[in-house]
Amino acid sequence: MSASDFRVRFALYPSAGGPPLDEAPASALTAREREILDLVAEGRTNKEIAAQLWISPGTVRRHLENTYAKLGVHTRTAAVARLRRTGTAR
Repeated sequence: MSASDFRVRFALYPSAGGPPLDEAPASALTAREREILDLVAEGRTNKEIAAQLWISPGTVRRHLENTYAKLGVHTRTAAVARLRRTGTAR
């Protein structure tokens, strides 16, 4: 976990340093993070997402890293699954 990931987690969950395992703080996602995660759920690559949103693939990667930290997951699949499991997927 990078220092910035830790800062994001600690800011959101100061007492535990991370989200509870049984709930996803989907409301903590920004509109852009949610937009990118929706495109991930459609099976798009970072490069495809970047082209569609007119941002760099590195920016997509950073948004996903922030999303993973907020959701307490480590992969694209886990992030999408967490949102679907909690009933917050679009």
